[in-house]
Amino acid sequence: MSPTTEVPSGLELLRAAARLPAAEHGIGGLLGMRIDEVNEGEVTFSLDTRTDFANPLGSVHGGICATLLDSVMGCAVHTTLGPGIGYGTLELKVNYVRTVPTDGVRLTATGRVIHAGRQVATAEGRVEDERGRLVAHGTTTCLIYPATTP
Repeated sequence: MSPTTEVPSGLELLRAAARLPAAEHGIGGLLGMRIDEVNEGEVTFSLDTRTDFANPLGSVHGGICATLLDSVMGCAVHTTLGPGIGYGTLELKVNYVRTVPTDGVRLTATGRVIHAGRQVATAEGRVEDERGRLVAHGTTTCLIYPATTP
């Protein structure tokens, strides 16, 4: 990065990511996640279930909701961080409320910051199905640190 290049804040980075094709969103691209809303301290992502998300019983594997929650809660924290500041998940707690079929159900996850400190941040998240029913919810603790450059 050149000395004249401004380093974007976490909020600016996520808003820029929301403008990219979904396939460029790393793990989100792999799962078909869409970035629906990005605001300071709160984000909403969604995806449609599919048959390759199935667990051995034929419903959506819990890891899909866990990944959605980890993504929205971590990204909600990211929106509160200044330029050159990174974060990492220290703890992830997920509660599953109901099973989800693999036949194209739209899951929407929202993450909200509870506390954003200098070294630690916490957030909560919810995953709902297309009928607005709670599917899973969770909390996270994130470590805040200076970002490293490659």
